[in-house]
Amino acid sequence: MNLVTPELGLIFWQTVIFLIVLFLLAKFAWRPILSSLKERETSIENALRMADQAKLEMQQLKASNEKLLAEARLERDRILKEASAVATQHIEEAKNKATEEGNRMITQAREAIQQEKNMALAEVKNTAAQLSIDVAERILRRELTDAPAQQQLVDSYLKEVKLN
Repeated sequence: MNLVTPELGLIFWQTVIFLIVLFLLAKFAWRPILSSLKERETSIENALRMADQAKLEMQQLKASNEKLLAEARLERDRILKEASAVATQHIEEAKNKATEEGNRMITQAREAIQQEKNMALAEVKNTAAQLSIDVAERILRRELTDAPAQQQLVDSYLKEVKLN
């Protein structure tokens, strides 16, 4: 039972040893331990602050990237619209040019046809005139083979000349 109930001397020495250990720990161990704890606390706070700052920077970068992406999409859409407009314009210009060229060719064809028609009409007139002259010449040869008919024709021409 001796072991369960300590004597007064044992309690005294245990208290003295405890106070000496407490003094030694306070003098030599507590300050380094507390300073290392303080440093650790500071480093943890700095790490947390830096983590928050990194998180904010990441959010800002993400927002910036999204903004750049949206701007790029808008630019792409604008370029596509411009390209579509230019393509439409080129198609319209090609259509107009083809229409103008077709109209010009039709006009030239009409003019060529008109010239051919005029040339054909002139040739028909010349042929008709030549035939008329040939017919008239044959008729006059038959009728003017005798001298009195020739004299009568000359007299009628002279009368017509005097009247005009």
